[in-house]
Amino acid sequence: MKAVSDFKGKDVLVLGLAKSGTAAALLLHELGARVTVNDQKPLEENEAARSLEKAGCRVICGEHPSSLIHEGLSCVVKNPGIRYDNPLIEKALRLAIPVITEVELAYRVSEAPIVGITGSNGKTTTTTLVHEMLQNGTKHPLIAGNIGKVSCEVAKNAGPENVMVTELSSFQLMGVEAFKPQVAVLLNIIDAHLDYHGNREAYAEAKARLFKNTDENSVLVYNFDDPLVRRLAERAEGIKMPFSVREQLNTGASLSEDGYLTVNGEAVIHKDEMSLPGEHNIENALAAALTASVYDVNRKDMASVLMSFTGVKHRLQFVKNLNGRAVYNNSKATNIPATITALKAFDKPVVLIAGGLDRGNEFDDLLPWLKNVHSVVTYGETAEKVARVAREAGAEVISVQTLDEAVPEAYRLTNEGDILLLSPACASWDQFKTFEERGDRFIEAVEKLGS
Repeated sequence: MKAVSDFKGKDVLVLGLAKSGTAAALLLHELGARVTVNDQKPLEENEAARSLEKAGCRVICGEHPSSLIHEGLSCVVKNPGIRYDNPLIEKALRLAIPVITEVELAYRVSEAPIVGITGSNGKTTTTTLVHEMLQNGTKHPLIAGNIGKVSCEVAKNAGPENVMVTELSSFQLMGVEAFKPQVAVLLNIIDAHLDYHGNREAYAEAKARLFKNTDENSVLVYNFDDPLVRRLAERAEGIKMPFSVREQLNTGASLSEDGYLTVNGEAVIHKDEMSLPGEHNIENALAAALTASVYDVNRKDMASVLMSFTGVKHRLQFVKNLNGRAVYNNSKATNIPATITALKAFDKPVVLIAGGLDRGNEFDDLLPWLKNVHSVVTYGETAEKVARVAREAGAEVISVQTLDEAVPEAYRLTNEGDILLLSPACASWDQFKTFEERGDRFIEAVEKLGS
């Protein structure tokens, strides 16, 4: 860990705990800061807060008094999910107190270079692919961020022999100041989290903070096919390394006319040899291979990872082959674009399970992408809304109450050679706490079918 004096003897407020806040508070305490922790959950129900209090932090739980923000504060480290219209954050910004996220702390203490990966879709898959590929490179990779351990927790144990492969959200990137990755990867930008950011432009600018401090020695890996991504990358400093599935690129990574993934003109693997289906996974693979090339990973090792990788859990994860039906868990598809991406991945007949929390939207955007879907089982609050669109597409439709009921019904509608796909197009919160819980329940239900 770098010797950092930025926080020694300074008053710092950590706002919101969970994993990132707890890790940030412990690191700041270790760096000699006078740490105050504030969290909504009452102390008697808050194990993390009690442990921080025992470690020597000042802890205030169950309320958010305005007096926590004062001119003596050196900075506020906020949980990424806390919005900027929160009264405490607004007061801090009025007083010109820096508001950062723990990713900024990670950068300041890390002795390892950082690969920062962001985008609306594909972050976790690409981060995992890069980490797997770098196992064969010149650095010992560590994985961090929204996947795996909290970034600042990994960073304090990272040395110059390592490289930190870090998944980053727009929420996290809004709270960076000095953060400068050695390799910055921007995958794509679609309309997402607009309730948090306000509009698409603000969301895109949050993503662009990945490039905020890049210089001529930085590497920028970016999606050449996404006009907004390309525009953001063009204005940033650094060595530009684009990837594309549409254009043939001699410098960068692209998909050749005969179906090979290439890096700087050299073939890595044919797309049909990849273990993960879909054009979006070709994009993820190109981005990962291009990033791995910076660290001298050879083409053979890149190909080996792309042939054997079975996917990240809940993200178009191959579950099993069940009596000739390929079963996929895509519980992470909490919105319509994510389900469209999954449907585009398959050219075989599909039986789709969809539904969940009703956010007030309709599902007509799914209609053009249901052409390979011969049957749909809907469930949850949006069951009838999804069913309406599925019927319009000409699919057979069954509606049930729960996911447990949906799985055997969907299997009954499959034929040998079909894809059985959970891709809900909705958040999970009508019946589950998280999309992970929903995906685990789906896998359990599939295993019951097999038995």
